[in-house]
Amino acid sequence: MLASLRHRLHEAFVRWALRVRPPEPAPIVLTQRRVYVLPTRAGLAYAMALGVILLGAMNYNLSLGHALVFLLAGLGIVTILHTFRNLVLIAIRPGRCEPVFAGSLAQFDLVLENRRPDARTCLRLFIGDETPIEVDVAPHAGTVATLNVAATKRGWLPMPRLTIETTWPLGLVRAWSYAVPDLNCLIYPAPAAKAPPLPWRGESGRGSTKDGRGADDFSGLRDHQVADPPRHVAWKAVARQQDGPLLTKLFEGAAAQQVWLDWEALPDTIDTERRLSILARWILDANAAGLAWGLRLPGVRLAPDNGPAQLAGGLRALALHHHGAQ
Repeated sequence: MLASLRHRLHEAFVRWALRVRPPEPAPIVLTQRRVYVLPTRAGLAYAMALGVILLGAMNYNLSLGHALVFLLAGLGIVTILHTFRNLVLIAIRPGRCEPVFAGSLAQFDLVLENRRPDARTCLRLFIGDETPIEVDVAPHAGTVATLNVAATKRGWLPMPRLTIETTWPLGLVRAWSYAVPDLNCLIYPAPAAKAPPLPWRGESGRGSTKDGRGADDFSGLRDHQVADPPRHVAWKAVARQQDGPLLTKLFEGAAAQQVWLDWEALPDTIDTERRLSILARWILDANAAGLAWGLRLPGVRLAPDNGPAQLAGGLRALALHHHGAQ
């Protein structure tokens, strides 16, 4: 009950502290009104020690005791100023975020810009309860900080709320601020660990690969890959070797390997997420084998092709299936 109340109060404070509705447009500048300062445990202990010293100096009328207390108190006040200045006016811009598969870590890149002539030292950035990362920013320079977030499901993953803080130079006070950069990561469905073989029968097996390899003229052998059709395995060459690897025959011509990866080719008993995982595995296998492959989804048709652009387009279509715009 107490933890729940504390969480609600914290979230209410964060909404007030952000002062804008997330996500925030770039650049996000940590102005004076967005930076908050409170003593750390070490700072509270420091203040209590000063109080004890002051009481002793007053009780025994020690001039040097008073001087020591005033000196240390002045040091604490100066520390507050330096800690605040170490964080204020930092500018945050969203960087790159490469797509990843569900079940891995999404990496959000943030660019921290220091617009002042003073170096920013020991800035800590973290999301939620994750381990903070620490960065330094040189005067009139910028640096890139990469934050990891668990990607649990496919689709767009918006970057969660970021906390940036510092206790530099003495650790007596903590200055912190919040930010929600406008940065999203595309999460592909996790490829199925076990999937049916690529659909080679009928229409699925017609066409040609992008590099022109076909089934007309024999052109050589290469190592067998999972996506290769069994009929192209060089069984005679394998039989002549002892414990040798499987080899696949390569052909040149017009009637070659083209495969359609079709949503409807999978049984109706398989649910949507499992279908997408199998299709993701098929796409990766077909791409690894150098095949020209096409993709059919409800409402989406990707013409046969091969290469990085085709791979990214197919996985994107799977990731955004029934998630809005492709």
